[in-house]
Amino acid sequence: MGKVLVIGAGGVATVACHKIAQNSDVFTEIMIASRTKAKCDKIVEAIGNPNIKTAQVDADSVDELVKLFNDFKPELVVNLALPYQDLTIMEACLQCGVNYLDTANYEPKDEAHFEYSWQWAYKKRFEDAGLTAILGCGFDPGVSGVYTAYAAKHHFDEITHLDIVDCNAGNHHKAFATNFNPEINIREITQKGLYYKDGQWLETDPLSVHQPITYPNIGPRESYLMHHEELESLVKNYPTIKQARFWMTFGQQYLTYLDVIQNIGMSRIDEMEYEAPLADGSGKNVKVKIVPLQFLKAVLPNPQDLGENYEGETSIGCRIRGIKDGKERTYYVYNNCSHQEAYKETGMQGVSYTTGVPAMIGAMMFFKGLWKRPGVWNVEEFDPDPFMEQLNKQGLPWHEVFDGDLEL
Repeated sequence: MGKVLVIGAGGVATVACHKIAQNSDVFTEIMIASRTKAKCDKIVEAIGNPNIKTAQVDADSVDELVKLFNDFKPELVVNLALPYQDLTIMEACLQCGVNYLDTANYEPKDEAHFEYSWQWAYKKRFEDAGLTAILGCGFDPGVSGVYTAYAAKHHFDEITHLDIVDCNAGNHHKAFATNFNPEINIREITQKGLYYKDGQWLETDPLSVHQPITYPNIGPRESYLMHHEELESLVKNYPTIKQARFWMTFGQQYLTYLDVIQNIGMSRIDEMEYEAPLADGSGKNVKVKIVPLQFLKAVLPNPQDLGENYEGETSIGCRIRGIKDGKERTYYVYNNCSHQEAYKETGMQGVSYTTGVPAMIGAMMFFKGLWKRPGVWNVEEFDPDPFMEQLNKQGLPWHEVFDGDLEL
C-alpha cells in the first residue's frame, strides 16, 4: 500500500522505523537513509527485517536527495533528520513529486530561531504539484495539535484557553544529558519564552516564568513557560483562542548544568577558531573552526543510549477551557508513557517513543488517504478521529478529564 523513505537514524527514527515495520499492511516498502549508512543498518538489524533498504545521503544537499528519491521512488518521505534540513528535503520532494512529513519546524543553522513561515511559504508550490506536506507530526508539536482538534470537534463550540503541559519525570541516572539531539534541545530551551494572549505574542526571559503543575501519576513538578512552535499554528487555526501557552518541566540539577553551559560559552552557535595539536606527534598545532555547542554535543551522552537504565514516565497533554452549549467547561487530554516499556519495545526511551510513534501514525494517515490533501498543512487541519484511534492501538493511549481543576 505504501512506499516510505525515512530520513534520519537517531532515537526518533529508530522508534518510527520499528512502528512502520510493525504495520506492514500499510507500509509495503521501507528505506532508511542518513548521513551514516551504518546507523541505518543498525536499525534494520534491531528490527530484524532484512527487506528494509538503507542508503547514505547528505540531507543538506538537494542534489543528493533528488538522486536518492529518483532511485527509490518513495510515495512519502518522513523527515526525522535535523530541523535545519527541512527546506532542502521539501525542495527535493517538489523536484521529484514526493509527499512530505516531518516532526519539527525549520530553523536556520546560524540562528536559534524557529517558526513556520519558511515552510508555510511552500504551500502554493505543493498545491500546484498535487503533493501533500504534513508539518509537525511528533507529540508536541503533533499529538498536541491533534488533541486540540479533537477537543474542538467533539467537546467545544469555542476554545478560549489552551495550555500544553509536558513533563518528563524519568531518571536516566546521568549527571547531565538531553533526551533528544543536544544541539537542538539546548538551542530550544535557551531561547526567550513566548506565549499568546488577546491577539498578541508576549515575550519572557528564558525560563523566567514557572510554577508547579500536577501531572497524573507523577504529582507536582516545577514547569517552565517556553516558546513552542505548535502555538503559532493553533492560534491561527482556532482564532477564538484568547490565551495559549506551553509548559515543560526541568529538574534543578539540569537547570544548574544548563546555567553553567551558558555562562562558560558552550551554548554558543557561532564558529570560533581553536588551535588543535596535529595527530602526527610533531607537536605542531593547526587552526580549526568549531561551534562550541556542536563540540558539547559530541561529548554529552547520546540520547539513543539512555534507554536501558531510564526509569519513570513522561506525561504530555492539553488543558483546554472554552464554551460548550453556552456554558464554560474544561477538558484535559493526556498520555503517560513509561520509559522502560518504550525501551522494551523499541530499544529507545520514552521521549523518542512519544515522537516516533506519532510520526508513523501520520504516515499511516497519509497512506490510508485520510490525511492527503495538496498543500502544506499542520496536523490540526486534518480529521483527528482516526489518528486518535491509532494512538490507542500503537502504544500511546490517551485519557480525558472533563470539568476538573485545570490548575492553570
